[in-house]
Amino acid sequence: MECTIDWMGRDGMSFAATTGSGHLVTMDGAPDGGGRNLAPRPMEMVLLGTGGCTAYDVVLILKRGRHDVRNCRVQLKADRADADPKVFTKIHMHFVVEGRDLSLPVVERAVKLSHEKYCSASIMLAKTAEITTSVELVEV
Repeated sequence: MECTIDWMGRDGMSFAATTGSGHLVTMDGAPDGGGRNLAPRPMEMVLLGTGGCTAYDVVLILKRGRHDVRNCRVQLKADRADADPKVFTKIHMHFVVEGRDLSLPVVERAVKLSHEKYCSASIMLAKTAEITTSVELVEV
């Protein structure tokens, strides 16, 4: 896996990230840190990447189990340390999974498998953060 980060100019703290798969993502800093609030912060990108990683796993696990999953949303809330390095200390992930005839134990198992076996991002972040999860099912 590769990526390249380019500073977008001397007058701010915006950066353009190009992924190895050819996608472009912009990041910016907070105004009090020289940024202009034009894009997500780098640590927000870490958090959203983790959410994407675990959502991918949960949907894939449910689909492979032939469960009728129709949508998956993960809402993440995180706390960071007060002092540098301001690592994540707590992360809560609330999964809202929509489908037909889904059972709570099956979806909770998929979430657990993601966090204990498959999601590299959440497993890595669990080294510094207490990660908790909750699941809400919506019948469609």
